[in-house]
Amino acid sequence: MAGAHAVAGSIAFIGFGEAAQAFLAGWRTVPGFAARVSAYDIKTDSPDAAVRERKRADYAEANVSGASTAPEAVAGASADFSVVTADQAHEAAVAALPGLAEGAFFFDCDSCAPQTKARTAKGVDAAGGRYVDVAVMAPVHPRLHRTPLLISGPHAQAAAPVLAGLGMAAAIHDGPVGSASAIKMIRSIMMKGLEALVCECVLAGTRAGVIDTVLESLDDTYPGFDWKKRSAYMLERVMTHGVRRAAEMREVALTIDLLGLDNAMSSASVDWQQTIGELGLRATADEAADYRVLAGKILARLPSPES
Repeated sequence: MAGAHAVAGSIAFIGFGEAAQAFLAGWRTVPGFAARVSAYDIKTDSPDAAVRERKRADYAEANVSGASTAPEAVAGASADFSVVTADQAHEAAVAALPGLAEGAFFFDCDSCAPQTKARTAKGVDAAGGRYVDVAVMAPVHPRLHRTPLLISGPHAQAAAPVLAGLGMAAAIHDGPVGSASAIKMIRSIMMKGLEALVCECVLAGTRAGVIDTVLESLDDTYPGFDWKKRSAYMLERVMTHGVRRAAEMREVALTIDLLGLDNAMSSASVDWQQTIGELGLRATADEAADYRVLAGKILARLPSPES
């Protein structure tokens, strides 16, 4: 794909988890991609040596330059990608500002309320950077760098060729900083909320011994959805990423609150995502396809009626 030279010199990541690694893996399939890549992840400051070493191993495996601080990571980079958890997004950006290169694009890919994005944008632009509100509109696997993005803000038009040069699938949403994220946040009411509803339904049905019949009934009502397969997928996603999803849903709840509406549904979704995510459960490939097994693993760690 032509245009990989659109990002000159180097790219920096703030946060080097699943999204960052997926984007980078995709970029490296783009003909002509040769940018230097640096990264800083807060896990390298963890008091737990094993956590620190695992993240440094991620740097080494991905062949990126691991920085000791956020300013060190972004120093000299022409494009900075923030891919941290929603609850750390503003603080991570502020921490990086002392190293921000003049005119560098700051792609805020974090799942935050529009108001949070606007607050971060003020700091980035005041420091000489060019802030771009990025909404990541689907899971980063399997599409990697081709995951659909929406971008907004005054620098979106100038930033679009940079993302295109990296082979990314970004569409401009006309509007101020926060307008792309408003779409993501409001969409998440349904997407992450549905996950939480499925968790509550499947766990309750499993404990009551009626879940197969419940899901079969749902398939009759909503033909083609395949509730058993979807339930397994959603349970596994919440087990694996519930804590990160809970952080996003707190931003969703904030968005709704600032719109003057009751955020009870999204707030309840936070509780389920956080509770299941904090269990630290993981599933094998075979387990991940079976909602019965996943529900059993979760229920075994949750309080029983007798406790």
